[in-house]
Amino acid sequence: MREEHRWWQRLTLLCAGLLALLLGAAAPASAHAALRTTDPGDGSVVRTAPRHVTLTFTESVGLLTDSFRVYDPRNHQLRTGPADHAPGRSDTARVSLPAKLATGTYTVAWRVVSADSHPVSGALTFSVGKRTATTVRPVSDATENPATAALYNIARWLAYLCLALLLGTAAFVAYCRPPAAAPLRAPALAAAWTLLATTTALFVLRTPYEEGTSPVRALSPRALAHAAESRPGALLLARLALLLLAAAAVALLRARRRRLPRRATLAVAAAVSLPLALTWSAAEHASAGLQVPLAITSATLHLLAMAAWLGGLAALLRVLHRTPDLPASVPARFSRLASVSVTVLVLTGVHQSWRGLGSWQALTDTTYGRTLLAKLAAVIALLLAAACSRTWTTRLTRARATRTTPSARVPEPAVGPPLPPEPPAPPPQLSFHLLRRSVLAEAAVGVVVLALTTLLTSTVPGRTATEAARTAAPASGIPTASVTTVPFDLGTPGGHGKVQITLDPGRVGRSSVQAVVYGPDGGLSTVPELRVTFTLSARRIGPLDTRVTDRGGYWAADTFDLPLPGTWTMKVTVRASDVDQVTVSAPVRVTR
Repeated sequence: MREEHRWWQRLTLLCAGLLALLLGAAAPASAHAALRTTDPGDGSVVRTAPRHVTLTFTESVGLLTDSFRVYDPRNHQLRTGPADHAPGRSDTARVSLPAKLATGTYTVAWRVVSADSHPVSGALTFSVGKRTATTVRPVSDATENPATAALYNIARWLAYLCLALLLGTAAFVAYCRPPAAAPLRAPALAAAWTLLATTTALFVLRTPYEEGTSPVRALSPRALAHAAESRPGALLLARLALLLLAAAAVALLRARRRRLPRRATLAVAAAVSLPLALTWSAAEHASAGLQVPLAITSATLHLLAMAAWLGGLAALLRVLHRTPDLPASVPARFSRLASVSVTVLVLTGVHQSWRGLGSWQALTDTTYGRTLLAKLAAVIALLLAAACSRTWTTRLTRARATRTTPSARVPEPAVGPPLPPEPPAPPPQLSFHLLRRSVLAEAAVGVVVLALTTLLTSTVPGRTATEAARTAAPASGIPTASVTTVPFDLGTPGGHGKVQITLDPGRVGRSSVQAVVYGPDGGLSTVPELRVTFTLSARRIGPLDTRVTDRGGYWAADTFDLPLPGTWTMKVTVRASDVDQVTVSAPVRVTR
């Protein structure tokens, strides 16, 4: 018994460790809508001021009250119109700009909510007339509040776990028919109350999670109203209503009868489990992308099969721990239930994997694919543990059948030595003990599978990531610019800094060159002379002078020709006075 408690302690530590791993890997959470194109293009220079900034994503997106923040070259936020969608396009987000925009570079910070309920954010720049040395501070990479993200991820993981325990326990009681369901009453009630609490927490935290703000703002009337109006918030409210309805039905049935009949348990479980699972599948990956109705059906069946297997496994482990003389028919029935669940999981899992990946390359080149590989490895380990449990279930059944059935007398042979005695069957106590160990190991691996499943719901699908990477280059409307930062040191007090050179488009042919000098404090610095040259030593070409000129805060050359591709050596000469001058160099890759 003492050793059994040690196993329970190890399982608890494993669950806690996986929860910590889950939170660390999911913060910041990855969004599932990827930016496809922007108008104006990121980094582009337009002749006339645009009337709108329009973003196009790989799936439909929801808008927030401050989805766009636009800053002028002097770091002043512009007054813009409300964010909306382009006519007939739910996969776009746009904002109207003031009628007159001054010449210079503008920064746009944006944040939207993808169709599968996860927020996504980013920033872009565009210039009107010409590029300028904008003083806008870089947009912070921390697009989520750490406390809000941690609380939200904890609630999501606990919700998945409690759903599996609740539905799996109901399926176990209805199908496996243990002699006494009393040991399962306390875990089922705990799972139900925890699921109710986590669903409430997810609804309350929904608006701060979308906006990346502090959880302190969760209880404001505006935040609750916004959560109720959003699709994920409406699904969470539906989940709460289903849980309260199920609790009222169970309380009513128990009030009329002291013991809830098995048929009533099965009816309540069937009436609640399907719509309850739909509140998950309608808000996750399946709700966006290809074949949405089929994907929602597949995801719902996958979730129900997972709950029947892993939740039923936890119920079996509880019964094995509390009922030493458990009939062998109970684990035998659960073995059949697990076999059906595994079949459903494999079929629906293959469909979801194909839908999420889109190609074999995404299996290794994307975070989604690598996480899926880890889940497949854990599922294989889970199947091996289940096979061991099935083996010990069969041996336990045979051992108890041999103990209860009198053995037939075997006649002695008429000629020759007597037959060797048959090998004794393993004692039922040993088979029961090993079965309990294998089920415990199976439950531990099941926790790993559940954690990886939760991570998959917070990861950009491979198909979306591949499509976004493929369209990222033409998204801006111009080829990608090459930006190189070169540090320098004149050897005088305060005479060090860096030069940032932008070669646009950074390909063979005509390009433009912009150079900005930063001082030791990171601010803009002015120098009396700056020279930038390019040399291709492999072809004995150069040095080619870019002839950059001072444009008042930065240096630029509107046209500069690079004749051949290759790795060029860029030399930058910075002169601060008649005697203080330094030349530094850096390699620059030029493509066709």
